[in-house]
Amino acid sequence: MSEKKMTSSRRHNLKSMVLSIAKGILEKEVIQVKVDKENYLTENCPPLSLPGSTQELQDLCKKLHQQIDKVDEERYDLEAKVGKANKEIEDLKIKVVDLQGKFKKPALKKVRMSADQMLQALLGSKHKVSLDLRSNLKQVKKEVKEEASDVGDWRKNIEDKAGMDGRKKMFEGEA
Repeated sequence: MSEKKMTSSRRHNLKSMVLSIAKGILEKEVIQVKVDKENYLTENCPPLSLPGSTQELQDLCKKLHQQIDKVDEERYDLEAKVGKANKEIEDLKIKVVDLQGKFKKPALKKVRMSADQMLQALLGSKHKVSLDLRSNLKQVKKEVKEEASDVGDWRKNIEDKAGMDGRKKMFEGEA
């Protein structure tokens, strides 16, 4: 099947539709964040009513300081937990890198195995494959040189030919 290419106007139209949908989703998210923030503030932060007397103002300040201290303690505890978790994550990452880098390949053992046995081990017992490597080689016949057998130790030849006996043998050998 051949795929039809999309025309540029169709592609532009689809792209603009996707972008408009994404823009709508982002606007909804921004509105939702504002609503959530207002709800949180109304639940956790009551409206501030300033009292008239200084004693009531001092009490209000003490109460606010206590709340600030409580929130700071919670924030500190959460930061400590996050820091500890981040450190643990870094340590684990380092361990992973170390393990990947230091992996040693095991020393392989020498195994005496014929080619047929290797193929059977690799392919399994289902496949009966006979691989005779020597049958594929060319047959070369060796030519025996006669000259090589005649040539012997030169000292022996000279000793044999020395004297009258050697000369007789030389003439008898040629004849």
